[in-house]
Amino acid sequence: MSTHFQKMPQYPEPYWRDMDLPKFPKLDKNLEVDVVIVGGGITGITTAYRLLNENLRIALIDAGVILNGTTGHTTAKVTAQHGLIYDEFIQNFGEEKTKLYYEANREALQFVKEIVQKHGIDCDFSEQDAFLYSTTDEYRNQIENEWAAYQRLGIEGDLVESIPFNIPIENAIVMKNQAQFHPLKYLKHLTEYLTNKGVLIFENTTAASIEEGDRPSVITREGIRITGNYVIAASHFPFIDKKGLYFARMYADRSYVIAITTDKEYPGGMYLSADSPTRSIRYTPMDGKNLILIGGENHQTGTGKDTLLHYEALETFAESVFGIKEYLYRWSAQDLITLDKIPYIGPLTTRSRNIFVATGYRKWGMTSSHVASKLLADYILEQDNPYQELYSPSRFDIDPSLKKLISINTSVAKHLLKGKLEYVNKDPNDLKNDEGAVVMISGQRAGAYRDPLGKLHIVDTTCSHLGCELEWNHGDRTWDCPCHGSRFSIDGEVIEGPAHHPLKKLE
Repeated sequence: MSTHFQKMPQYPEPYWRDMDLPKFPKLDKNLEVDVVIVGGGITGITTAYRLLNENLRIALIDAGVILNGTTGHTTAKVTAQHGLIYDEFIQNFGEEKTKLYYEANREALQFVKEIVQKHGIDCDFSEQDAFLYSTTDEYRNQIENEWAAYQRLGIEGDLVESIPFNIPIENAIVMKNQAQFHPLKYLKHLTEYLTNKGVLIFENTTAASIEEGDRPSVITREGIRITGNYVIAASHFPFIDKKGLYFARMYADRSYVIAITTDKEYPGGMYLSADSPTRSIRYTPMDGKNLILIGGENHQTGTGKDTLLHYEALETFAESVFGIKEYLYRWSAQDLITLDKIPYIGPLTTRSRNIFVATGYRKWGMTSSHVASKLLADYILEQDNPYQELYSPSRFDIDPSLKKLISINTSVAKHLLKGKLEYVNKDPNDLKNDEGAVVMISGQRAGAYRDPLGKLHIVDTTCSHLGCELEWNHGDRTWDCPCHGSRFSIDGEVIEGPAHHPLKKLE
C-alpha cells in the first residue's frame, strides 16, 4: 500500500462533507401537512423549493443527516453528457424520446444556473466543457457514433483528437457549456432559505411504511405519522420499494473518488473515459488552489475484488497523469441503475395518484435530481410536463428492459444461493486490528470486524431487506449486499437502503 494511502483516514469522507451544515430536530409527534417529502438530498430540497410559492405546508424528513447520502458523495457535475448514451437511446427509443431526454437535462442545468445567480449562492459554480474520450479502436468507433447522434439531436459540441493530459487517446467528443459546483454549499443555502419560508425539516427520522388513501400517511420507525395530500419518496432507494418491485427493476453500482493536489496547472474542463476501467477527471477550487477529483472503478455493489484495490488503482492513475503532491480525500458513491438507464420519476404505481417516486439516476444525480424536482412539482400542481411519459416509473420497454430484468434477477438468485451455501473457515480470533471478514460463530455465518483498538464488532450477515448474504467492503469498512445494494456499518446500522432495519448483533 502506498505511503499516500496509509495517511488517509480510516473511514473515508468526501471533500464536500468538510463544512458546517444546518442541524435539524428529530420528529417527535404526529404531523399534518400538504406535502410529505422523504429524503433530504438534492431532489427533496429542490422539489420543496419549486413548491414554495404555492401555499402548501411542506414537511421533509431524512433517515440520517440531510445532504449526507448520495448527494454528499457525488463528483458534482451538472451536465447532459451522461456517457455513451445518445446513440444507444436513439437505437432503443427513437430520436424523439432521446431528444426529450437531452432537453430535460439541459433545462435542469439552466435551472441550477438561474438559482445560483438569483440567490447569489457562492458554491464554486462554473461552466465547463465536458469531454468523453476513447483509448481503444472499439470505443473510437462508438465515440464517432455518439458524435453522429449529437448532430442529429442538435447538441452543441465537437469531435476532437486530443485532450490536454498525458493520456493517449483515439478521439473525444465535447459537449459545450456544461457545469460543476460544490453541491453542499448550494444546498446549504437552499435549505436555510426553505426553513425561513416555513418548510419543516426533520433529521434522523426514518420512514418505515406508508398507508395509502386520499391523504396518505408516512409511518416512521418509531410509529409517528406524517399525513399529507401527497407523498414523495426521494430517498435514493425508495423506502416503499416493494410496491412497483423497484428492488427487482434496478441494481446498485459503486464507484470511487480520490482528491489530490498537484504542481501541474489544471487546464479546465470535465473528462470521462468511455472505455473500462472508467476514469473521471475534474477540479474544484479549495483554499486558493485546485483540488483534482479523479473517479471511476465502478462495479456492482457487494461483488468483485477487494474494494481497497479500486482506490489504489485511481491513485496509480493520478500519479501517472498528474503527479500527486498531496492525497487529501477519498470516498465512494453508490448509484442505482434502472433497466433502460432512464430514471424512474413519477407515480409510484399506475394506481397511485398522490404517491410519487424519484430514483435510478445512474451516475448523474446532480442533473437528474433537478429534472425530478420539476416533474414532481408539476404532478402535484397538475401542470403538463413534456417529460412525464419518458420518465414514468410504470414504463416497460421490452428491448432492452426484459433482457436486463432477467440478468439482474438471475444475478440476485446466484448471490442468494452462493451466500447460503458458502463454506467459511475463518474464525473471529484470526482477525488482525482493522480487518474484517465473513467468519463462523457456533456454526453460523457472521460478519466480524476488529477495529484499530482490537475491539470485535460482530453482526449477522443476513441482509434485513430480503435475506441475501452480505460481503465485507474493505475500502469503506462496511457490509454490502450484492443483491439489492443495502449497506451497513460495522455495528449493523443501515447506511444505504433498501433495507430499513439494522443487522442483528452477535456476541
